[in-house]
Amino acid sequence: MKILVTGTAGFIGFHLTNKLLEQGIEVVGIDNINNYYSTDLKYARLAEAGISAEAENWHKKITSTKNANYSFVRMNLEDREQVNQLFETEKFDMVCNLAAQAGVRYSIENPQAYIDSNIVGFINILEACRHNNIQHLVYASSSSVYGNSAKMPLSVSDSVDNPVSLYAATKKSNELMAHTYSHLFGIPTTGLRFFTVYGPWGRPDMAYFSFTKNILSGAPIKIFNHGDLYRDFTYIDDIVEGIIKILNGAPSSTPPYKVHNIGNASPVQLMEFIQTIEKALGQEAEKEFHDMQPGDVYKTYADVSELEKDFGYSPNTTLEKGIGEFVKWYRRFYT
Repeated sequence: MKILVTGTAGFIGFHLTNKLLEQGIEVVGIDNINNYYSTDLKYARLAEAGISAEAENWHKKITSTKNANYSFVRMNLEDREQVNQLFETEKFDMVCNLAAQAGVRYSIENPQAYIDSNIVGFINILEACRHNNIQHLVYASSSSVYGNSAKMPLSVSDSVDNPVSLYAATKKSNELMAHTYSHLFGIPTTGLRFFTVYGPWGRPDMAYFSFTKNILSGAPIKIFNHGDLYRDFTYIDDIVEGIIKILNGAPSSTPPYKVHNIGNASPVQLMEFIQTIEKALGQEAEKEFHDMQPGDVYKTYADVSELEKDFGYSPNTTLEKGIGEFVKWYRRFYT
């Protein structure tokens, strides 16, 4: 079994790759290592997986020094020729597409990056899957597709016709594009609507990361909507467990297309989340309260009943344990 994981220098891609390798699966990872957030962290993730500093070179395949089943290539998904060549050479069985331009607020400042990566890049992946007999394409969608829906919990049967950010719009587009390819060409595809993933090696643009940094340094933390926000915080290990189960269970429907929520199914108020971080750090935050930011949503809460029914998915990491693991990693990495 050989699986392509895109975005393997990213947070979820890094953890997924490690778990697949533990199971003896051959993984080829690609990433463009862009500077949306610190490339030092991305290179550190690669180094942790045994990929040398040569990863900075474009289009050069590098084999991990820690696991011969893992190799990495720096590449842009928008580069159709390189993507096609990779698929033709490597003969993948499955693809997990996690590469994307992330971030709701950044999509307001830099919309073109989202079209390039999330739309152009994704059509290149779909085309490569079409022409290379891929058994299953699993791809990252987002809970942001639900917009400001007041109905809770959020279900995959709910309308997603009113995104409130360009990031969300590109993710909904991915789902529509995947459905088209499943319908026209019979490619099994599964979209995953992630709900606020957190944990060690996480993304610095996420609130829990900046909260921890600022609390430790004595800087104030910005709390939007005056703390009256709810998120379905989901620990990385639970996410990875779910992804692997889904990879091994391609849709058999007609067309072979599915979308799943993947979250913790237990929303937490932002202030409670901050208190959990304060407790793990043993230090209280200096707080600055602000109004809601453009593109943000008030509440996310995943209905994961279909994932439970189809795959036995059952997230079981408590917030205290998950934040505790993140804080331990943060202290090791940054101090």
